[in-house]
Amino acid sequence: MIDSKIEIAIGDALVAFSEYNSFDATQLTEVFGEVFESDEDFLTKVDELDEVFDDNPEIEVLREVFFDLLLINFFSADVKKLEDDYLETAEWEDIEEQTLDRGTELLNLLLYLNECEDEDIEPELEDYLKEFLLVDEDEFQDEYRIYEPVIANQILIDSPPAEINKVALSLPEDSEVKELFYPMMCFFQNIESTEESRKNIADHAVSPDFDMAVYDILQAFN
Repeated sequence: MIDSKIEIAIGDALVAFSEYNSFDATQLTEVFGEVFESDEDFLTKVDELDEVFDDNPEIEVLREVFFDLLLINFFSADVKKLEDDYLETAEWEDIEEQTLDRGTELLNLLLYLNECEDEDIEPELEDYLKEFLLVDEDEFQDEYRIYEPVIANQILIDSPPAEINKVALSLPEDSEVKELFYPMMCFFQNIESTEESRKNIADHAVSPDFDMAVYDILQAFN
């Protein structure tokens, strides 16, 4: 099964990537669709997803982002076919252990956007940090550490993409939000994207193919 929002996000991401890269990733839309729609178990689908990326190294930068989408799709669609308490079983715990080093912080942001839709509220950076990630709470200091560059630069929400670009480039290489910083901040700055704002974001992107693919995934969830 594939969630309709995920299907749109995949298509939009591949179109955006192709727009700013010489490789036509849209030719893989059907292949990815088959992986996501597969009735196989989650780990098998992860293997199938990795196989697509192994066969197409031109889109390697999207591998972990698409893992996030696969996991979101599992939560949104696949899990409906399983027992109600499946996510509390030893089997799922084992899957989590095996995929501990997979994915990105995009997963949390997509979960947040789904929650915003469910509760009919507009996404806001401060709300994401304080109410969803709970970065101010003592027991969530891992989240605080990961998102410290975002917390420290919230003022960029009122700055042009060129300024967001400068900060993104200055983040340490080992920052867990370095790659996502630019598209994430630009998204929260432009919740209602227009053709003009999207072009401005693309013009100042750190890595246009990756940044715009992620940005369009976020817009698909908004």
